[in-house]
Amino acid sequence: MRISRSAVSAVVACCALVGTGACSGSGSGGGSSSGSGTYTFWDPYPQFDSSDAWAKLVASCGTQAGVTLKRTAMDTTDLNNKALLAGQQGSLPDLMMVDNPFVSTLVQAGILTKTSDLGLDTSALQKNIVGAGTTDGAAYGIPIGANTLALYYNKAILSQAGIDPGTVKDWASLTAALEKAKSAGKKGITFGAIGTEEGSFQFLPWFWGAGGDLTKLDSAQGVAALSLWKDWVSKGLAPNDVLSNTQTTSWQEFATGQYAFGENGTWQLANAAKVGFDYGIINIPGQNGGSAPVPTGGEFVTVPVQKDTARYAVDKKIMECLTSNTNLLSTDTTLSYIAPVPAVQDQQVQQNPALKPWVSALAAARGRTSGGLGTKYPVISEQMWTAVQGALSGGKNPQSAMEDAQKAADAHKS
Repeated sequence: MRISRSAVSAVVACCALVGTGACSGSGSGGGSSSGSGTYTFWDPYPQFDSSDAWAKLVASCGTQAGVTLKRTAMDTTDLNNKALLAGQQGSLPDLMMVDNPFVSTLVQAGILTKTSDLGLDTSALQKNIVGAGTTDGAAYGIPIGANTLALYYNKAILSQAGIDPGTVKDWASLTAALEKAKSAGKKGITFGAIGTEEGSFQFLPWFWGAGGDLTKLDSAQGVAALSLWKDWVSKGLAPNDVLSNTQTTSWQEFATGQYAFGENGTWQLANAAKVGFDYGIINIPGQNGGSAPVPTGGEFVTVPVQKDTARYAVDKKIMECLTSNTNLLSTDTTLSYIAPVPAVQDQQVQQNPALKPWVSALAAARGRTSGGLGTKYPVISEQMWTAVQGALSGGKNPQSAMEDAQKAADAHKS
């Protein structure tokens, strides 16, 4: 989940602005007649211009489908807002790449078409990854890939402090490792607890790793997760600036070579190769052992509802091209994503063994809107990151912070 792909709070504001009823899909694709001419495609990858491999793939998939595929790239927040407005105005594109937590919002607004209605088969996809784009048992898109979180560690610091990364199996052993690193004159762990969706994304492995339920933020499990982070900051095992750390600034701290551990994502692999020290990766441990469930990041290829249903045949061809195993392999390598198909994951690991722990992490991953949360998630997430901010700043104790968060979430329902 890169920083620009996580502005879930903007979804709430935009839905309020546009109105759910007004978002009903009635787009025409903005192109010419079905089966020929120009089709339109939006994605949240403005970092890739027409010379990049991704843009060339998009164009080639249009060509293979017998049309010109006009690509428009914008950051995620802009795309989310424009999708809702386009639904109101009847000017939706033929296809969109959508950040996975936003799929349920578009479904509720009546904007997206079921993959089954398009004749697309999702049975080969890893269930927990495709689950992030599933509502009431129906899939509304195909994931292009997924990224998630794990713990990077500095091999030199762990060696100096006498820490065997293989012994870090639960919260107690991780905390003991952080204390050893501090005793050796180094720093413990850095992460991002900023008061945005990014902070929630980073907190979720600990919340879920304690057995937390997002509908019960103030449960003993939720309080335990927040208490863990609070204790680390209070004891100097994590820096005070985690309160303002994004995943980018947190990575920059880890890259100084002073921290034993850093919680971060698949997308930092290219940067990890440049840090100038040996690093390793382990899964984030659950409170009592095992790999903690981690949230999935990444986008889904979706087809908005169209007035001209004959366009769906070409949309399907384009989707099949973009998400073929061959193209997933090249695309996910470019994006530092893990493929949503186990067979392609195996190929990725063969090409780059460093991806193995990420495949393992994703096996335990969850969609943030899964389990029926859907559009309830943004409200819950905002209260969760507010609780984290309150506790880590010292304004509240973890118990009261989570109790207040749950009350606020409940009040929103009513």
